[in-house]
Amino acid sequence: MSYLDNNFNQLREKIKKGRDTFSNKGYDNFYYLIFEPSEILSVKRKEKDWVLKLKHDGWEIQTFSVFQNIWKIIEGNKRWEIYKNAGEKNPLDWDKMNLSLREILINETNGLISKFKEKLNKFNEKEKNIMLVTDIEALHPYMRIGTIEAQLQGQFNTTIIFLYPGKRTGDTTLKFLGFYPEDGNYRSVHIGG
Repeated sequence: MSYLDNNFNQLREKIKKGRDTFSNKGYDNFYYLIFEPSEILSVKRKEKDWVLKLKHDGWEIQTFSVFQNIWKIIEGNKRWEIYKNAGEKNPLDWDKMNLSLREILINETNGLISKFKEKLNKFNEKEKNIMLVTDIEALHPYMRIGTIEAQLQGQFNTTIIFLYPGKRTGDTTLKFLGFYPEDGNYRSVHIGG
């Protein structure tokens, strides 16, 4: 059995036991399955099998693809055509394009966090539910998942599993994609990495 499967099974056991409500990491059911960025494709190959195992454990699963939601937000934004045309005129100005895309994604009314909340609101009333968050690497270079986690704190009963490409550098400290600066602001359970 691969270390990815071992870590996933460890995650399943932690979820079955539930969170310690007196933990200094917070009260929400946020779990990170941390893996080396070089393992992104291996994790994608295992996602369907992992979903089946969670369903076998009695959970109802919803998947939230960060990549797919980013693309829906960008495509549905009125300013996208303007940004795209500007990018065609100056295709090497990556900083300007990334800043423009970041503005679209952090928009409070129809940005990425609102997409998370929308999905969670539809799913939150179910008894045993898990939202599996995939394709987190698509956040680069716009934002980090810790920003989203902070916005979701205390609002939902759903267990959320983030498939996190990066490195674990401490009990609550992670390095997104292995090259971002260490971030210790996570209030979640971390497995692997």
